Amino acid sequence: MLTLALLLIPAFFGLMMFLSSDLSKKLAWVGSILNAAMAIGAAVAMSYGKTEMLEFDGGVIAPLGAHFALSLNATSILLVLLNACLLPFIVQVASKHEMRNASTFLSLILFMSSAMMGAFLANDSFLFYICYEAALVPIYFIILQWSKAENKNAIVLKFFVYTLFASLFMLFSLLYVRQFADSFLISDMIAAGSKLSQSEQTWVFAGFFIAFAVKIPIFPFHTWQPNTYKAAPTAGTILLAAVMLKMATYGLLRITMPMVPAGVADADWAMWLCVISIVYASFVALNQTSFKLLIAYSSIAHVGMIALGILANGNTAYEGALIEMVSHGVIALGLFFIADMIESRVGHDHFNKMGGIREKHPAFAFLFFVIVMASVALPVTSGFVGEFLLLQSVGSHNIVMALVAGLTVVFGAVYMLRAFQSTMLGKHNAELAFAEMTASEKMVLTILVIITIAIGVYPGMLLDVVHKGLQLTGI
Repeated sequence: MLTLALLLIPAFFGLMMFLSSDLSKKLAWVGSILNAAMAIGAAVAMSYGKTEMLEFDGGVIAPLGAHFALSLNATSILLVLLNACLLPFIVQVASKHEMRNASTFLSLILFMSSAMMGAFLANDSFLFYICYEAALVPIYFIILQWSKAENKNAIVLKFFVYTLFASLFMLFSLLYVRQFADSFLISDMIAAGSKLSQSEQTWVFAGFFIAFAVKIPIFPFHTWQPNTYKAAPTAGTILLAAVMLKMATYGLLRITMPMVPAGVADADWAMWLCVISIVYASFVALNQTSFKLLIAYSSIAHVGMIALGILANGNTAYEGALIEMVSHGVIALGLFFIADMIESRVGHDHFNKMGGIREKHPAFAFLFFVIVMASVALPVTSGFVGEFLLLQSVGSHNIVMALVAGLTVVFGAVYMLRAFQSTMLGKHNAELAFAEMTASEKMVLTILVIITIAIGVYPGMLLDVVHKGLQLTGI
């Protein structure tokens, strides 16, 4: 029943906020913290082998022919924790700004978190597809109603149509495999898909990859992402970058890889596309002056590395992908939170127009620097552990791919340190008004820094949970 509670708690509190707008912030806080506590409780239950608490099957949804089946397993546990534990931070980001219809904004955040939780918990492939698509609806309205971008209508329409259309390729792949399966349950679909011919698996894999490549995103399917990240309110951008795109990498890892292993084995073309995406995004990031756009292109490079490692297909890649998904979520939250702090104080995010902030605000500069170091994969930070394992796995598959993809570490150091130097170092601009950090801002950044270092120093605290899940569920 823990799995059902994880799905329903954010949805319930989101609905309550519609009915009681005066209490919206309190309800958002209670709902998000309760859900985080429930996710931690689920991880503890898995560690103690309480598998009966981690499964739920509400029977078949008759019109769809899909099971309302939920399961917490080795692959999903870290992403469930990521989604649930980042939600209070996202609520904090949303709550710090005065905005119209704040209760609706916060409720949409909780609804989106619930849909993403459904994707991570789904034990039925068609239910995964439904939740995967349902998460688009709240973020569509968040951008449409609360974005300050002049061309927000065009941006959000492109984002919605592009990703919705791409997902049809996943639907077609699922429907094809379903012809040979007893049900849409993931276990049945994996059993059926793995028995398809080489050519069938290749085409099914291509359908899944296109769908996930748009959401991740992978070049050349990335064009919706930079403007969407920049146009969205910061809380919406964090939802997109830190959690939503992980549904695609999770789907690749949980469903596609075991369902069509022969198709994956013949997918060097997809791996090279990931390599091109990593290098392309890194080069474009080098030329950015907008901090949000720089983070957006950096995200393309980092998540491209995750997809590349997953396709390399090995135990090291499996562990590296899970660690890097968590790490990227935490780092993306930190970077976009910092971007929001800067923009709210100086009125823009163009770092070439700043400078010398460290002179007056050394504590902020230090916290910013640690998160930047995690982003560039410095040892003893979370970014290093995941990228090292992923590159090791890719190198075992193809050393040339690993060498080319590994350039992102060098490029990442250049563009992230340049952004840090432009904002924090140099001569202080007397005309640049930059208020002190609030207590809540210090708390958020400090917690994120502690998490990135803790994962970097002791990744076993996450991998132990995964290994226990593998012993219990085998997946």
